[in-house]
Amino acid sequence: MSFSQIDNHWLVGARACLSPHHNPRPDSKDISLLVIHNISLPPGQFDGPYIEQFFQGHLDPSAHPYFAEIASLRVSAHLLIRRDGSVIQFVPFSARAWHAGASCFDGRQQCNDFSIGIELEGTDTHPYTDQQYQSLAAITQTLMQSYPAITRDRITGHQHIAPGRKTDPGVAFDWKKLHALI
Repeated sequence: MSFSQIDNHWLVGARACLSPHHNPRPDSKDISLLVIHNISLPPGQFDGPYIEQFFQGHLDPSAHPYFAEIASLRVSAHLLIRRDGSVIQFVPFSARAWHAGASCFDGRQQCNDFSIGIELEGTDTHPYTDQQYQSLAAITQTLMQSYPAITRDRITGHQHIAPGRKTDPGVAFDWKKLHALI
C-alpha cells in the first residue's frame, strides 16, 4: 500500500476505526507538527486487538493486569502503524487526537492542538520493522504534501515534546533511516 492520498482528512488505504477520544482543533487549518509515538498492549506484546480497544474506550480491565491501570484513560492517535506496516486511522487529521498530553514544541504548548500523532506498534527498545518505516515514510510524505506546514524539521518524537515524562519512540527508533526514506 502506498498511502499516497488523503481524502477529506482520511488516509486512503488505511482502515478506519473511529475513536470517540478526539475533539475539534482550536484552528482546523493549524496542522504543523508530526509526532511519532510507540505503543504495545500488553507492554512488549504485538498483534493483539488491545490497542484498538484502548483507543476506542473498550479495553477490558480484567483482560490483563496492566489494563486495570489504563482502561479508564481517554487516549487516541490519528494513526497506528502495525508491525506488518498496515495502518489504522482513529481520528481524522482535521480533528485533535489526544496523543501528546502536556507537551511543548518550539516554545508552543499543547501540541495536540496543532499536531498529527502516529503510533508505531513497538517499544522504546525493540527494533521497528522495515514495513513500519516504509509505511511511515510514505505517510509522512503524503502529510507533508497535504499539510505543508509540516516540514522535515517539524517531525519529532513524543520524548522530545514531553521530556522527562515520555520516552517514545525510544532508542530503537532510527531517525536517520526515516529521514533517508522521506
